[in-house]
Amino acid sequence: MQKITLGSGCFWCVEAVFDALKGVKQVTSGYSGGKISNPTYREVCSGLTGHAEVVQLEYDEKKVSLDEILEVFFQTHDPTTLNRQGADKGTQYRSAIFYHDEQQKEVAESIIEELNQSGAFDDPIVTEVTEFDTFYPAEEYHQNYFENNPEQGYCQMVVRPKVEKFKRVFADKLK
Repeated sequence: MQKITLGSGCFWCVEAVFDALKGVKQVTSGYSGGKISNPTYREVCSGLTGHAEVVQLEYDEKKVSLDEILEVFFQTHDPTTLNRQGADKGTQYRSAIFYHDEQQKEVAESIIEELNQSGAFDDPIVTEVTEFDTFYPAEEYHQNYFENNPEQGYCQMVVRPKVEKFKRVFADKLK
């Protein structure tokens, strides 16, 4: 099993997408990249801790490659907007890859370079590629949020459309 930690906006959306990806065994919402220990959701949302909302994936590389994970990552958020995803604004919503080893760093940087050179996006990718340091799991009520709260307003308006698009585009990669 391998691990990678990814930030691409609100972790409720990111968790719901990766939870459906074949080969991903565990998705945990949490916080990385900040300067205080054991931050709370409220502290992270203040924008003062430096943490990003992230998901930590545990995946079976025999069933899903890092390239496939990063393909999903780049196609399910806008990696060209600094500290913003849709209406969610702040450093906690930044696009970030917290790599766990040098191979992950090389793959991430290579994919970003390829995407920038190909013109896949109108603007340059601003995704931060940073060495993983610490992951703090989010409070329990954030785990499996979409699954547990499908009728909640944000889930209806933001998470559900993102998950439905993911399932259409990546139908061959679903669990």
